[in-house]
Order: sequence, then structure tokens, then C-alpha cells
Amino acid sequence: MHIHAYSWLGEKELFDRESLRRPPDRLRAPVTAEDEAYDREHEAYDREDQERYRTLLETFRHSDLPPLETSLWLLKSPALIRATFEEPKDAAAWLGRELTEHASGFLSHQEADTARLARLVTTAADRLTHGTDVSFGFYLGRTSFLSLALVTCSPNHWAPDLPCPLR
Repeated sequence: MHIHAYSWLGEKELFDRESLRRPPDRLRAPVTAEDEAYDREHEAYDREDQERYRTLLETFRHSDLPPLETSLWLLKSPALIRATFEEPKDAAAWLGRELTEHASGFLSHQEADTARLARLVTTAADRLTHGTDVSFGFYLGRTSFLSLALVTCSPNHWAPDLPCPLR
């Protein structure tokens, strides 16, 4: 197992548009012989549907917006990976550096408390050791949002079928 780090800083209004943070629905797979016959009859429509799905999936993959589910970062372009770590403590240290860098901009003074941030880093290291992803979000000012994620890979606990984006 290794761990990929992701970060996003942008407008909260954009982050709130959940439809942009969801991968497209998978195509319906035929279940019965009747379904297969229907699919053969409507082959042209299926090709269009598949092409539309591929286009939507590529749009999702190349968008830097954080996905609704943390594990789905693994579907995103490898260019969005900020760092990769073999050890949970190293990944947690990256998280600590990111939190420290942005803490002065946190909307809440409680969120920026150094003892609280240290607890987040410690908890993250523990969760990563057990193969669990870590994701945090913070308001920066009134309109900005920071998203930080550490995603376990090869395999991911929540989505073991997702391949490593770095292959």
C-alpha cells in the first residue's frame, strides 16, 4: 500500500456544486436475454450513450474539484497528485505542513489552534496505518475553501477495484 496526497483551494461556491464532483453514472449492463435483445435493437443509441459517458468521465477525471467520495480521487488524473508516500507518518507530516501553511487563513480561530491541528495529524497517521483514507475541509475567508485528502492506494479500502492512477 502507498498513499497519494491531494489538495484543492478554490471558491466555496464551486465546491458546493456537487454534480461537478460526482463521476457519471455507470452504463446499465444487460441482465437478461431480453435486455441484450433490447440493447442490440438500440445499438446506435448505446454507442451515443457510451460516448457521452466517456466524455463525462474524462471531464470528471481532469477536473481538479475534489470528488464527493475521497477514494474517487483515484479516478482523477495523476497530474492532480501532490505527493506519494510509502509510510503513513510521512503522509501525515505532509498534511501537517499543509495545515500549518493555511492555518492563518482559517475562518475559525478554533480550527487554527495548533493543538487541534496536531491532533488531526496524529489521527490521520493512525487512520492511514489502518488503510483508511483521510479528508479534511476548511473555510478560508468567507468565499474560499481548502480540501486536503490522503488516499490509500493498491488497494484502497473503500474501492479495492480502482487501479492506482500512477500504474
